[in-house]
Amino acid sequence: METTTQLHKFELLKTHFGYDKFLPNQEEIINNVLDQKDTIAIMPTGGGKSLCFQLPALALKGTAIVISPLIALMKDQVDALKANGISAAFFNSSQPSEEQQEVLKNLQNGKLKLLYVAPESLPQLNFILNSIEISLFAVDEAHCISSWGHDFRPAYTQLKRLKEQFPSVPLIALTATADRPTREDIAAQLAIPNAKTFIASFDRPNLYLDVRPGQNRNKQILNFLAKRGKQSGIIYCLSRKSTEKLAATLKSKGYVAEAYHAGLTSEERSTIQDNFVNDRTPIIVATIAFGMGIDKSNVRWVIHYNMPKNIEGYYQEIGRSGRDGLASHTILFYSFADVVMLRKFAEGTETEAYQLAKLERMQQFAEALSCRRKALLGYFGEHITEDCGNCDICKTPPKYFDGTLIAQKVCSAVARLREQEALGMVLDVLRGSQNAQVYDKGYQNIKTFGAAKDISWRNLQQYVIQLLNQGVLQIYFHENGRLLLTPLAKKVLYEGKKVRLANIVQDVETVKTEKASKKRADLFEKLRTLRSKLATELGVPAYIVFSDAALEDMEHKKPRTREEFAEVSGVGEAKLEKYADDFLRIINRYLDNLESNLATHERSYKLFIEEKFSPAEIAIRRGLSEDTVYGHFLKMHQLGNEIDLVQFISSEEIQKVKNAQKKLENPDGLKPYFEYFESEVPYWKIKMGLYL
Repeated sequence: METTTQLHKFELLKTHFGYDKFLPNQEEIINNVLDQKDTIAIMPTGGGKSLCFQLPALALKGTAIVISPLIALMKDQVDALKANGISAAFFNSSQPSEEQQEVLKNLQNGKLKLLYVAPESLPQLNFILNSIEISLFAVDEAHCISSWGHDFRPAYTQLKRLKEQFPSVPLIALTATADRPTREDIAAQLAIPNAKTFIASFDRPNLYLDVRPGQNRNKQILNFLAKRGKQSGIIYCLSRKSTEKLAATLKSKGYVAEAYHAGLTSEERSTIQDNFVNDRTPIIVATIAFGMGIDKSNVRWVIHYNMPKNIEGYYQEIGRSGRDGLASHTILFYSFADVVMLRKFAEGTETEAYQLAKLERMQQFAEALSCRRKALLGYFGEHITEDCGNCDICKTPPKYFDGTLIAQKVCSAVARLREQEALGMVLDVLRGSQNAQVYDKGYQNIKTFGAAKDISWRNLQQYVIQLLNQGVLQIYFHENGRLLLTPLAKKVLYEGKKVRLANIVQDVETVKTEKASKKRADLFEKLRTLRSKLATELGVPAYIVFSDAALEDMEHKKPRTREEFAEVSGVGEAKLEKYADDFLRIINRYLDNLESNLATHERSYKLFIEEKFSPAEIAIRRGLSEDTVYGHFLKMHQLGNEIDLVQFISSEEIQKVKNAQKKLENPDGLKPYFEYFESEVPYWKIKMGLYL
């Protein structure tokens, strides 16, 4: 049976967070924490991880201690909690000592429901933690504790002491990405071997997954951005130099963009991040360090300029877009040169074999010729049976052709080059390139020189990659990436084995993101302008006031009263009190202006079709008779608008009116009909019956 605390959770959800229902897995995780049990929660970015400890913190007595790795993340979450009327604070090295003392005083006096702290600062709180009531410990970004995780952070290893020091306080560890070895390591390192593990779906259906060949990346990016207006987005590059070059290119084309990398001072990085969070700089070109501490919900796209070194990193980075649940676009540029470079980074490290295995899986994802989402979710052990319909492969499925002749030419070139050359040289020879390297080695004299000159370099490269995936060729990365023939290649060359290759698809845009990128309705822009103004006055990021998803819900529901505004997703009691009047003023003014430009029959029609009001409700709202409202519907139908009049009058009633017309021999006006029916059939029905 549910406890009172658990029944109370729905009230807390609506009152403080403004939601009517939980996201998948949230309720089960919250119940486990409320039952004072240790928990490991693996949930995708945007899946609502924070609520899993924030709501129990409100329901339970005492203060929740949240261990978070980044100062920016703490500040954002504390700002968001305060905006929802929840007492929260953070404690870290960036604060002046007076501010730290104020936080510690409030902690000791039991005035805080949540305290965020960096793992490095936790020992400083030891003397207070023993003297206060702690509701729970939450370890955010828990993969940082594991050497198997992709962001290992040594300071996290001291967290094992929490369970030794406070054995009866429930502990919840949360992360967006953790494979099985990482999950097991988290449980061991935090000393919670009996923790219940919840793995939410890794599917983010609103993200369009797009993988493109790496040629002409800058041109492709500029074409992509041309359709994106002022949308916020992140471009990830592997090197500092690349971030600066690309940011400079974008600026030269009129875009507001900044480079972000470890070579900048902490003040510079903080300013750039602050400008991005507050929508002043919509585009950030960054190394992978950027974004981990940003809770910005309206990032509409993420581009990987280079291939990431593993799927966990890729998944976490694309997860920084579309956290509000709205359609977002992700692009991964893939080239063989990136694979070679990433392999070099991994070689000679302590975990070389592990890193190379992860890189290989990343490469397989990039080269896939079937649904991307199936491949991505399959990596995390989640298997879907249907194609997703929201990736480049599903949008434009590959068409196959008989590629046996191309395969034979490629295999022949590899053989004649004695299996000593890497992909680039093989392509140059096949295309008959007249460059110095080819001529220095005398390769212009071999039989296959120029054998594939009718195929573009880009397409030929993709065909060779397909042959590698099909096992016709193999690559020795540790020997300068030279290509070799496999036993299957010998069957292609000498036994007439057929090879199917996929046509190379040219760049396409998705319908979904195109729709999303169309010019916003006037009302949304007006709401967004108001949100920016309020956020500036309060000194917080715009999404702390309301997310894009909340603004879209306002645009859709068009509330006119405080009661209707309370039904908007993301409006809790604190935000209702703080913002309802300002936003309702904008919405009501917009709707009044809209209606004043419409003819009276158009206004009635709009309320019926768009707002779903009944004719009786329209009459009350507009101060008209129902007879007039039905007359408006008839007029709109006569003007060619789509409205089914048969829903208002039955075929029997129409026949009655037609019979009366014959008996009365085409009388003048409607009054004779009204008298004929002894006032029992209203005028509008007579008018409609005569028309139909």
